[in-house]
Amino acid sequence: MMKQAGFFDVEERLARLSGLGDQLEAFSRTVDFEVFRPDLGQALAYSDGSKGGRPPFDLVLMFKILVIQTLNNLSDERTEYLINDRLSFMRFLGLALSDRVPDAKTVWLFRERLTQSGAIEGLFNRFDATLRNAGYLPMSGQILDATLVAAAKQRNTNAEKADLRAGRIPEDWQDKPAKLWHKDRHARWTLKFTKAKRQDDGTMPSSDLAIPFFGYKSHVSIDRKYRFIRKWKTTDAAASDGARLREGLLDKTNTASSVWADTAYRSKANEDFMEKQGFVSKVHRKKPQLKPMPRHIQKSNAGKSVIRSRVEHVFADQKSQMGLFIRTVGITRATMRIGLANIVYNMRRFLFLERISTAA
Repeated sequence: MMKQAGFFDVEERLARLSGLGDQLEAFSRTVDFEVFRPDLGQALAYSDGSKGGRPPFDLVLMFKILVIQTLNNLSDERTEYLINDRLSFMRFLGLALSDRVPDAKTVWLFRERLTQSGAIEGLFNRFDATLRNAGYLPMSGQILDATLVAAAKQRNTNAEKADLRAGRIPEDWQDKPAKLWHKDRHARWTLKFTKAKRQDDGTMPSSDLAIPFFGYKSHVSIDRKYRFIRKWKTTDAAASDGARLREGLLDKTNTASSVWADTAYRSKANEDFMEKQGFVSKVHRKKPQLKPMPRHIQKSNAGKSVIRSRVEHVFADQKSQMGLFIRTVGITRATMRIGLANIVYNMRRFLFLERISTAA
């Protein structure tokens, strides 16, 4: 006969999880999630409960569920299942075994209400203020870059694609709300270029590979010293990188004025804009057409690359550790998803830097 699990068995199991290095426990220890409460309350403006019905779940608990989701790339259904299944998730949320767990629909509704109220910007800035208060000021200049974020592919006809590009809703969809609900009218196709690899026979292909890609683009500016994301923006995948520099992607609070970025950001408009705003451009220079790259520019670009490459770590962390992918439909929800991934990346980075400073 199996003995029933008692309180001390659960405590023992949790202690063992701590010993094995529970990442969520480190989150609880280092991040004060209560700082998000005012922004969450303002965004949701919950009713006072006098109308009856079940009381809503605690706002901070619900936000922590979104953090779990983002860290582990989980759907709402999978999130509900794993909170019920995992002691580490329950401990992070402050739930006892007998407590009610929010279901998938509740999680979806909470995220949707935050999304539609445009709360993600305020939540991101709230945690950025926490970082600054902890002494992590944006320093040593900033690095700009963008990465493609895949979305679920759409099967559209050429006529439908032409309508979408022109900003029209295809005629066939207009009287079919269910179809319209499932169609992403904001994500776009683009070509993703990857460096050509040497063939089996030792020859190099004459051009890089162009792979069709569907989804969105995440644009970020990180500070060079601590590598926190300080500014960010979400666009469709076909939007150019360079123009975003002039759309609020530069952080004016950085203590140094240098800006590093790849050749996609090199344009007369951007150079003039940076000069006017008091920034010093360290943007890569392009190779002159049909001429070899001058030696001094080659050397200068190589020096810039050493610094600029630090931003790659941010995207690698979001894609390999968090499996960043857009499951939802539309740019508003994609912005919410990418914004959450940016907050969670900053939280992980904060944990890492705090651990180093206590070990030193």
